[in-house]
Amino acid sequence: MDLSAWTRRPGWLRVPRLLRRRWVGITLLLVGVLLVLPVGGLVLALRLADAGEPDARARTRGRDAAWLGHAWVDGRKGPADYAALPQLVRGGIRDLYVHTGPLANDGSLPAALYPKAAELIAAVHRELPGVRVQAWLGDVVAPEHPEGLHLEQPEVRQRITESAAQVLDAGFDGVHYDLEPVASGSAGYLALLDQTHRVTAARGVPLSVAVPQIDPLPGLHALAGAAAGHPKWWSQEYFGQVARRVEQIAVMSYDTSMPVPSLYGGYVAQQTELALEVTPQDVDLLMGLPAYWADTWGHRGSAETVPAAVRGVRLGLGRADAGRSAFGVAVYADFSATEADWAAYRRDWCGC
Repeated sequence: MDLSAWTRRPGWLRVPRLLRRRWVGITLLLVGVLLVLPVGGLVLALRLADAGEPDARARTRGRDAAWLGHAWVDGRKGPADYAALPQLVRGGIRDLYVHTGPLANDGSLPAALYPKAAELIAAVHRELPGVRVQAWLGDVVAPEHPEGLHLEQPEVRQRITESAAQVLDAGFDGVHYDLEPVASGSAGYLALLDQTHRVTAARGVPLSVAVPQIDPLPGLHALAGAAAGHPKWWSQEYFGQVARRVEQIAVMSYDTSMPVPSLYGGYVAQQTELALEVTPQDVDLLMGLPAYWADTWGHRGSAETVPAAVRGVRLGLGRADAGRSAFGVAVYADFSATEADWAAYRRDWCGC
């Protein structure tokens, strides 16, 4: 099994050529929206969302997370890396989402994929007391990927749930699902979360999910599905339904097609506010930080930066719910982040 595609990131850089072509369709859809709406009005709205100074209270609550690659559990990382981990993730990190899959297309999980998990977990508990190590389980999803997970099938959901129990038996402190692309309104996904949550709740550990962005314009998810055949966004209502079924919900707030940092920051601010409106107060809402570089149809590396994302997060949080405690950011990812990315996270979000 080729694991290389699953050691990149939650999002669209790891997917096959067909989906990259569909990114072109999504970008063309956005261009179409710009042509229908007053271009200046939309740009002005995002620029205004990026305007002003962030609220001083919009800083880390010590509930941040970081996605870590598969090398941490397959033997490529060792004792020296474990010892250096506290320095790498210092700031407000409380959760590490460690890539432990991918799930097989039937929902099962070969234990041979994570032979060094116990060593990593023991090292984190020793070197970073209070930090949780969650098993990041992912796979592509049907119908966009017919060979992927068919979440509408009860037997597939059962095997995924059994895989979640399997990683908890291995010592992980929680389960983190990154299943893509799940269409807005998917009943099978909600059923899977309900089923898995019964397992995690019984063990007193968190269930967390990596999820798409919310419609920046009402009904845009339906237009994207019809025009590009790819469910890029979720409705705000469906986002809320998912958030009520987990302990943590991490928004993949990148790959936005925004061309400059100010528009990207405004977009992230808008996404933060939309997500805050429907996420329960006792559920951790985490906004993803793009600590990687790419120049594609959907991601401009010069625009989607960690400083721009943190600014947008702080602006959105300050406007919507500056006093909220159940909030953080999630850094994507240890294998792509530069020293400048980590420095921006600590300086701009942690204030250290």
